[in-house]
Amino acid sequence: MTEVLLVASTWPQFGVLSTSVRKFNELGARVRLAGTFPMDAEGIPEQLAEVALAEAAHQLPRNLKHRSQALRRRGSKSPAGLRVWMQSHRDSWLRSHARNADVLVALDQGAVYTVWRLAEYNRAAAAQFGLAPALRAVEALKERGGSTGGRGSVLPPLHAVTRDVKRSVDNLPAQIIRAATPRPVMRSSVGAKLWRTALAAPGVPIRVRAATSRYVAEGMRWAGRSSGAALALTDAAAKIPDPKLKADLYDEAMMQEVGKGISPRNMAKAVAARLAHADAEFAKGRTKEAAEALNRALFLDFHRVLHIDQLSSPLAKDAEGFVAPLHRSKAFQALSRPRGRKVPAAPAPTDRPLRLLITTSANDNFLHLIKEHFGDHPGVELRYLDLAANKHLKRISWAAPRMLQDRLADGQSDYQEEVERLMRPHLDWADTVFLEWAAGPASMLTTIDPGDTRIIIRLHSYEAFTRWPHMTDFSRVDDLVFIAPHVRDLTTSLVPMLRGEQAPHMPVIDNAMDLSGFDRPKLAEARYNLGLIGISQVAKDPKWALDVLERVRKHDDRYRLILVGDDMNPKTSRATKEYLAEFEELLEPLEESGAVVRLGPTDDVPSKLVEIGTILSSSVREGCHVGVMEGAASGAVPVVRDWPFYAGKPNSARTLYPEGWVVGSPQEAAERILKVTATEESWRAAGDLAKEHALTVWDWPVVQKHFEKLLLDEG
Repeated sequence: MTEVLLVASTWPQFGVLSTSVRKFNELGARVRLAGTFPMDAEGIPEQLAEVALAEAAHQLPRNLKHRSQALRRRGSKSPAGLRVWMQSHRDSWLRSHARNADVLVALDQGAVYTVWRLAEYNRAAAAQFGLAPALRAVEALKERGGSTGGRGSVLPPLHAVTRDVKRSVDNLPAQIIRAATPRPVMRSSVGAKLWRTALAAPGVPIRVRAATSRYVAEGMRWAGRSSGAALALTDAAAKIPDPKLKADLYDEAMMQEVGKGISPRNMAKAVAARLAHADAEFAKGRTKEAAEALNRALFLDFHRVLHIDQLSSPLAKDAEGFVAPLHRSKAFQALSRPRGRKVPAAPAPTDRPLRLLITTSANDNFLHLIKEHFGDHPGVELRYLDLAANKHLKRISWAAPRMLQDRLADGQSDYQEEVERLMRPHLDWADTVFLEWAAGPASMLTTIDPGDTRIIIRLHSYEAFTRWPHMTDFSRVDDLVFIAPHVRDLTTSLVPMLRGEQAPHMPVIDNAMDLSGFDRPKLAEARYNLGLIGISQVAKDPKWALDVLERVRKHDDRYRLILVGDDMNPKTSRATKEYLAEFEELLEPLEESGAVVRLGPTDDVPSKLVEIGTILSSSVREGCHVGVMEGAASGAVPVVRDWPFYAGKPNSARTLYPEGWVVGSPQEAAERILKVTATEESWRAAGDLAKEHALTVWDWPVVQKHFEKLLLDEG
């Protein structure tokens, strides 16, 4: 078997990489990827899985922090390509696979020097720069029977590789180049401005302008000027007519700021450029290229740093206006065209139990009671399918580029055939499919006509902030279940298909929760304990709860805040890491004084709520906030922030919860707490009212009837 080793210093274009890996495999080659880019970043494992590289991908050292001071100092002054080699050359995995490789491939300019050096140790290997030359090298090897023969390197010689990238700007006006020296000048605003002026100079060849902008961006990053790096790339992109290159530069500009946890200023331009590229490719009938561009546009438009890892989101201000550019794209219009189903869903059988397939991909957190109830129901024959447990089903469930290509090609793709082969047996068996989460599997399932099987999808809240609802054909869905009216309002404002004639039925049904076990006697001292359950996301905004705590402690220092749940993961994103750092700084003195107690994650929330007298919701947005509902069921007094994302809208926290529970500010929250807990009698009375509401509205015996009506048309 031919061994191919890919080396990359920056994130590859995964759509192109996926296609190339399949071609390598078809030629009988095994592909491995080594990279200094962060492989634990958001989305990378999923993307690598899509190209069958999840187990053949290797994280190379990303910096020199564990090396000698002298080497670190040398590295800081070296060109990017040389730094990659300095970081990687001692890596045993890389050296081992490089020695055995038949073809060594640099995927980007930063990896060229490393591949050149590896080729010095393996002179029989063909060393190539780029995927297309690498594929030709593998084809040549196959024609020779797989023997390596000569290395056939097309890499530049060593002295050319080690030159700084700044040499590529020699064609710029001489006076500008003389005025702006390399990286150190980027530290000054004057020097940075001069480089940006160079990028806008007239008469510069397109490729030179692009190469220059990337060099300037690298220098600005080195100088700590991430926004300046983004501006440099944006300035160049604005002067470039080529749709793909323009889109690439705008994309890189956006990611400069996103990588630092900053909401990018040029996000709209980056998305517009990708959509323009998608439309251009689609007009030429190049559906594969159009799908890749469209996939990237959706990825950028719904990046988690914009919508999930911040305290706000562009969707909060004008959701419909935010997605309007998508719907003006010809390629996206083709994607969004409802294809419907040939026959409607058949009515539930009357002569045998209903065959119910409940399915999800790994996350069944909110399914346990539903599975248990209908698994024992005499009128139901239940099957459960975890798509993530089968590698073939998992692969097709999250294969976004293939889904898009299928939609753009109007179903003329091998992806639809694969979905048919893997899902049709389940659809043929089931009378009704209940799919949890309107994410990748929903897009996958609606790729094919379900026949007369009834399709029900449940959308919680998170999915509305992702690309997946925009890739789902809801004309093939019978019921789209929401957990709250405000989530339904947001989703329908984003997806026009949900406002059209072929929209599914959209009921609102509360989450399935067993709340009876939370009804336990509270300790008297719980009166002074505030509780916050769940602090693992930025959207939970626990800093708001600390503000409330400090306000009530000014009146009585017996008040404490108890935090229950996992901490935020700083690896999620740079934005999460920065929020967590600020939160920890505020938390440290409060923990030391005993004003805040962290209990961490627990499998027994009811026992922890015995100690909590007031349950808080500090979030900026929620679907229904299960922690508040559980706290109310325990007899804790609910104090719910008027979630800013939905505040003032027709449906919000104020319409979801009883009057009096929701507050508009930390001061109003403190006033409610002090008033309700002024005496033990008033506190317990308010807690009893909250408990009564929770158990009569949200407890499983009540919600169960809504699910029976949905699935069995009972009640």
